[in-house]
Amino acid sequence: MASIVSSTAKPSGALDSKKSSEESENALAKICVYYDGACPSCIKDRDHYQRLAGKQGEHVSWFDITHKEGELIAIGIDPKKAIKELHISIQGATEKPVVLSELDAYIVLMNRVLLLRPFAWFLSLSLVKPFMSKLYHKMVAHRLSHSGRL
Repeated sequence: MASIVSSTAKPSGALDSKKSSEESENALAKICVYYDGACPSCIKDRDHYQRLAGKQGEHVSWFDITHKEGELIAIGIDPKKAIKELHISIQGATEKPVVLSELDAYIVLMNRVLLLRPFAWFLSLSLVKPFMSKLYHKMVAHRLSHSGRL
């Protein structure tokens, strides 16, 4: 599980007028979400996503990164970045796992849920994404600072 794609890669399943067969396969791919279980708002976000996803969330598993530095390093995720950015790994039927982080990870997850697809599309816009990325990092830094973890 050491194949890594930078967070600037185009997330799988992005909304295009015609989905390629690769994007269709990624819609069925298994996703592992690496979340901060020491963060109450992260747990609420996970629970909210699971409620919204319903049956569509069956192919999404959740991995609490708390005190799992060795496991994160083994799959190519920097533990310090894992606390500051959401990471996911996507495992298709035929390809090696791909790791995405930050907004690209959110976009892939949102594309899995019909109600969240408009937000995924909005976040993926080239004029919106850099602004939202800065806002995301600012909010995470505030959360970590407020909890004494940064």
